[in-house]
Amino acid sequence: MLKQTLTGLGLAAALSLSAGVAQAQEYTLRATANSNDQDEDYDGLVVFKDYVEKASNGAIEVELFIGTQLCGNGTECLQGVADGSIDIFVTTSGGAAGIFPYVQVFDLPYLMRDDRIAEAVLTNGTFTRTLREMGLEDSGDAIRIMTIGNTGGWRNFANTQKRIASPSDLEGMKMRTVVADLPQELVKTLGASPTPIPWPELFTSLQTGVVEGTKNGVTDIMNMKFTDAGLKHLTLDGHAYMAAIWVMNNERFSSMPEELRTVVVNGFKELQQATFASPKRKQISAYQAFTEAGGEIYVPTAEEMDAFSEAVTPVYDWFAQNVDGGEEVLQALRDSVAEAEERIDAEIAADIQ
Repeated sequence: MLKQTLTGLGLAAALSLSAGVAQAQEYTLRATANSNDQDEDYDGLVVFKDYVEKASNGAIEVELFIGTQLCGNGTECLQGVADGSIDIFVTTSGGAAGIFPYVQVFDLPYLMRDDRIAEAVLTNGTFTRTLREMGLEDSGDAIRIMTIGNTGGWRNFANTQKRIASPSDLEGMKMRTVVADLPQELVKTLGASPTPIPWPELFTSLQTGVVEGTKNGVTDIMNMKFTDAGLKHLTLDGHAYMAAIWVMNNERFSSMPEELRTVVVNGFKELQQATFASPKRKQISAYQAFTEAGGEIYVPTAEEMDAFSEAVTPVYDWFAQNVDGGEEVLQALRDSVAEAEERIDAEIAADIQ
């Protein structure tokens, strides 16, 4: 008890001292997400703001700009981070692929089997640091990847036409993708027709038949009311983890004293945990709403999942050979996944005894 008290007093003194130092400098961080207040990105930013402002004893203020107040798309927002007009931004792999093409590794299918593995890989830090080093080099030390969270769970195949239970069910289907090369290559490999459509235009495109399917998580599907546009079939194959890549202006981060950099780093860890948890809660009501709207949810069997995994094998080779930095990043992710699987499988084996 005495030891705990002394430790607590020592921590309090240290925080008081660091706060005194921090008060000599003031920082305002402008953080933006091209989403809305129902999104996991917003949940993460609220947690980040609360933690950082309190832990810095008011030395850091975080201003939140949700939507397109500061910038309209991934390319524009990343440019804002690079030139310092924006301090913090969250992007998807598709949004960042034009500058950091290797982040499309998160769109490679079936590399991480579930949330526990994905979160272990991303909280370990080794893989994220690999991306950070590459990103700093490619951006001339302007853009720093701070952490990787989640934005919407897992990508699944959804469509207006029929149940998808095997790769052959995708033959000829017009499938919406983002502009990035890898998602289009994946769709082509499965025999479907990739059709890049901007997110705001997807509802109308589904409604009019311009596309027949999409690759999204259920929370995004229901937030956008795609069931009203005819989206009725959802296959929970979980082919890609919907990674949220949080970046910060590196000069801004580096200009802070060490104790405030520590606060910011810890703030991003809190943000990451919030984005891990948020989709899991929100998808419960989203799945219910999907079925109540007349939707069908299908969970593939183990044999069907094996068929999907085998069918997409060529995409890994394409990524390694055609994406700058692709081979290095793919190997780094596979190594991190293998380490996580070995450790977690051992933990499960011990816990079920």
